[in-house]
Amino acid sequence: MSVTIDCAGKTVLVVGGTSGICRGIAERYASCGASVCVISRSQDKIDETVKALKEQGAQDACGYSADVRDGEAVREAVGQLNARWGALDVVVSGAAGNFPALARQLSDNGFGAVVDIDLKGTWHVMSAVYPYLRKPGASIVNISAPQAQLAMAGQIHVCAAKAGVDMITRTLSIEWGGEGVRVNSIIPGPIEGTEGMDRLAPGEQMRDKILQTVPLKRMGRPRDIADACLFLSSELAGFITGAVIPVDGGWQLGGAASIGTALGKMLEDK
Repeated sequence: MSVTIDCAGKTVLVVGGTSGICRGIAERYASCGASVCVISRSQDKIDETVKALKEQGAQDACGYSADVRDGEAVREAVGQLNARWGALDVVVSGAAGNFPALARQLSDNGFGAVVDIDLKGTWHVMSAVYPYLRKPGASIVNISAPQAQLAMAGQIHVCAAKAGVDMITRTLSIEWGGEGVRVNSIIPGPIEGTEGMDRLAPGEQMRDKILQTVPLKRMGRPRDIADACLFLSSELAGFITGAVIPVDGGWQLGGAASIGTALGKMLEDK
């Protein structure tokens, strides 16, 4: 049975919305009748995504090219979106970068690249959208990662950056709550068909090992994360803010830590 929430009349911005989890989120809002905008670096991907969003039922769809590492570029894109739509009802911030590397192998540039995309990129999005949020009533959902809460070998850069993202979520929920703006984070589990999954679980052996560590005994789908976003941005979640919510089939209850150990061993053996 398919459950949906009517988003007609809602304006939704999905940063990183041309691929992976965030593409699934953008498509879900479109199918519920929202006006959906995506921000991404590739104009070709933006054009293809906007076309697909319109076909899937978006009331309106558009996209702007900007790199989240460039705060001024993000502010310019969001300003153009405001001129088109006015106030924003929902913002999903999910641009991310990752690659496995043990700390002793990691360069300053490698560490900084992930921090620039994940942590500083989130800040750039938050600071850019604030003037244009519907107050009261806006909802922000930041896409975090298990590494924000679980130390994993080969992931020191991601652990540091995503932990910072969750603290941005918590802090802004306090600062902006009085204006009626809710800010939450979602921590996806292992999601099939994503670039992150391909990097952290190369090969069938590692994928099978992950599957056995998920209590629900299946991989997640982008739709699972999209549905959680849909709920958090709806009136059903009207008293939820500052929450960091795993959507992972129970993976954080033990399985994620074991996979972190396996990843570390794989990198040691290289």
